[in-house]
Amino acid sequence: MSTKKPYDPFDSFKKYSEVLEKQINDFIFLWSNNNEFVKMANTGSEANSRYLEAFRKNQEALAGVLNIPTKNDLANIASLTIQTEEKVVSLEEQIWDLQDSLKSQSTEIETVVEISKEIIKLTKQLKTELVKTKKELADSKNLQSELQEIRFELNKLNNLKDEIEILKGHVQKDDQKDVQKDDQKDDQKDDQKEPVLTGADPTK
Repeated sequence: MSTKKPYDPFDSFKKYSEVLEKQINDFIFLWSNNNEFVKMANTGSEANSRYLEAFRKNQEALAGVLNIPTKNDLANIASLTIQTEEKVVSLEEQIWDLQDSLKSQSTEIETVVEISKEIIKLTKQLKTELVKTKKELADSKNLQSELQEIRFELNKLNNLKDEIEILKGHVQKDDQKDVQKDDQKDDQKDDQKEPVLTGADPTK
């Protein structure tokens, strides 16, 4: 049997990468450990920063002339957009709260309307009952007046009856007196007649 391992290209690439990495690190260490290189790097970074600042100013000036939005303008727009979205969200929450309050108020208003309808219905019923009561009261007053008239007429009739009774009593007394007078006259006539004997002939 063969004891050789199969060829792996990644293994050789890994070894080559490690060697190259070590060489680059040594090169960077040598350059960074050199004062002249550090000074030159600082000078280059300062020049680069000044160049970038001048480029930015020129870009802003050119954008202002051409009316093109710059990076700062876009950043301001983004911040304004975020603020606007936050305000819109807060307004939506306020609108939802307002809708909820309006719903509750509408429910309360509907309840008040229903109660008002019931009150109006009861008021109409009370008015109807009041009209009936007034009519009945007027009828009772008319009945009372009629009863008073009937009582007055009855009193008149009673007075007339009493007068008739009195007159009747007077008439009876007069009749009795007349009867007594007639009786007295008859008695007087009987007294004036001659006595007639029984069995005698009055012509003799």
